[in-house]
Amino acid sequence: MAGGDLRSLVAVCAAVTAAMWCARFAARRLRPGLPRLAAFVPVLAVLPFLPLAFRALHPRAISGFFLAWLAEFKLLLLASGQGPLDPSLPLPAFVAIATFPVRQRDPTKNAAGSGLGPVTSAVMAALLAAIVSLYRYKERMNPYALLVLYSLHVYLALELVLACAAAAVRAVMGMDLEPQFDRPYLSAHLRDFWGRRWNLSVPAVLRPCVSHPVRARVGEGAAGFAAGVLAAFFVSGVMHELMFYYITLRPPTGEATAFFTLHGALAVAEGWWAAREGWPRPPRPVATALTLALVMSTGFWLFFPPITRAGADKVVIAESEAVVAFVRDTGIWAAASVHSALSLL
Repeated sequence: MAGGDLRSLVAVCAAVTAAMWCARFAARRLRPGLPRLAAFVPVLAVLPFLPLAFRALHPRAISGFFLAWLAEFKLLLLASGQGPLDPSLPLPAFVAIATFPVRQRDPTKNAAGSGLGPVTSAVMAALLAAIVSLYRYKERMNPYALLVLYSLHVYLALELVLACAAAAVRAVMGMDLEPQFDRPYLSAHLRDFWGRRWNLSVPAVLRPCVSHPVRARVGEGAAGFAAGVLAAFFVSGVMHELMFYYITLRPPTGEATAFFTLHGALAVAEGWWAAREGWPRPPRPVATALTLALVMSTGFWLFFPPITRAGADKVVIAESEAVVAFVRDTGIWAAASVHSALSLL
């Protein structure tokens, strides 16, 4: 990260801490509802602009997800008197839960694991480094093979970044946290992929913010369920348009919204089919392969073009290569230092 972005990081951290102190102060003194929401408006208005302080793509995109999506939705939930934020939390814990993709573990539930272990993290980091090293041959690759690498890159990088964020919160705050991913490559259908396995911090805020209110208004039957699912996927698409803006710094194209709206409709259709007793179901391995193929093929069509068209993929590759080179050179220096120290004994 350039020196300018290091200074931006310090300024953004200070601004976020001040903003969350204001939100916590207001929440302690105002009842849930319109008064609390009105008090949050200045904070809600400022957060989406803070990621633009970064010049590098990765910190801009990551902070955009943390601040303009997760923090905004969590504050909206707090304004209505819902979790995961609680004004009684100490300020550091309040800031961490508000701005990081973490959820305190529910003691009544048995969540699988608590995040990536060191061995799994090392393997995933090595795989990501291997993918980055292959990009030097991208001009000779089949376009679809390159998009497969991009898909793996997105998964590995996102899981590692979110796991690192959770590990930092866990180490500093001592919180027992739920995992952010649950092996999405084992998903048996789209509802399983998006709702129970992929980036679980997103459905954790979309359900109470979007899906549940829509279902409460439409009704608790099949129509209400379908409306809630479609609304959640549509809002996810709109928020991804904002994330793509942080990545490309170009106006939205609508393709991300189309991608998630399509997946919402397919998820509703899946639920309708699953509710029919006696209707055929593919074997689990076939269902998993079909699910992953559907996610990737529609991603090739609608998800990646706004990024590649703007040339942001080249920026991602350049920044990733710089990180890999830094880690490699640091490892070589550390190994040489240890060897020198041992030779003196």
